[in-house]
Amino acid sequence: MSERESDVRVGFVGLGTMGSFMAANLIRSGFDLTVWNRTADRAEELVRLGAHEVRSPRHVAESSDVVISCLTDSPQVEEVLFAERGLADGFAPGSLYIDCSTINPLKAQEFARRLATRGVAMLDAPVSGGSEGARLATLTILVGGDEVDFDRAAKVLSSMGSTVTLLGPVGSGQWAKAVNQVILAGTYLGVAEGVTLALKAGLDVQKVVGALAGGAAGSWVLSNRSERMINDEYPIGFKISLHRKDLAIGLELAQGVGAALPVSSLAAAFEDGLIAQGFGDEDNSALARVIRQISGLSDSSG
Repeated sequence: MSERESDVRVGFVGLGTMGSFMAANLIRSGFDLTVWNRTADRAEELVRLGAHEVRSPRHVAESSDVVISCLTDSPQVEEVLFAERGLADGFAPGSLYIDCSTINPLKAQEFARRLATRGVAMLDAPVSGGSEGARLATLTILVGGDEVDFDRAAKVLSSMGSTVTLLGPVGSGQWAKAVNQVILAGTYLGVAEGVTLALKAGLDVQKVVGALAGGAAGSWVLSNRSERMINDEYPIGFKISLHRKDLAIGLELAQGVGAALPVSSLAAAFEDGLIAQGFGDEDNSALARVIRQISGLSDSSG
């Protein structure tokens, strides 16, 4: 990293499963990092790695040239930005804000307009790749914003992801993320059905998956989540409840443009049922529970 790049002061707000890994990779890349999280103990490991913890989002903005957030949804983003002692109170003109949360693109555009009145540029940059991608810095980062701001953020973003793409103006990243989550919904269901069929047929499912992964049925979900479905164990990678939130965005956007999403609607209904049964904090691959139950396979739900 050049002297100029290492002098860029970066802030990070939102240290959940994804954000903690992303922030750690920024430190490892040599950035001077300032962090804040509502639950302070989430910052302890990052402080050990060299981050500076501060008392409010405003203090993050005051200490940073570029600020990244990774939060649950648009209400949390709006609060962190514009509430008392929020980021907007601390941004200097010329600052850059990068939101890696998954939110409605219309809200991203609204936030960008509000920040622009303060001389602050914004990129919406939702991510895909799960906790593994966040840990290994191999995330796909879907970016909306001006090219000048994208170029300015390039080194920061490439420290967290291996595929970083500018897709258009602010909001474009969130539109692409909605498409991503719609595709994932169908893929999870397809893999769950295939695994269930193989189990019911008495096949060596691991061998079947290994054979199929290199063919036309191959996918990230088949390679990285089928084992959980086979074992009926779903350690967290990306929560069902969060994917359901993302699907709600996709379904709302689809309604607005007149796109039919029957498979996503079915996945959303299945996820609603799983959340009602108390499985909302399990990995999204737990959609397989529904297919297993319908098929009469025993499960670990207790």
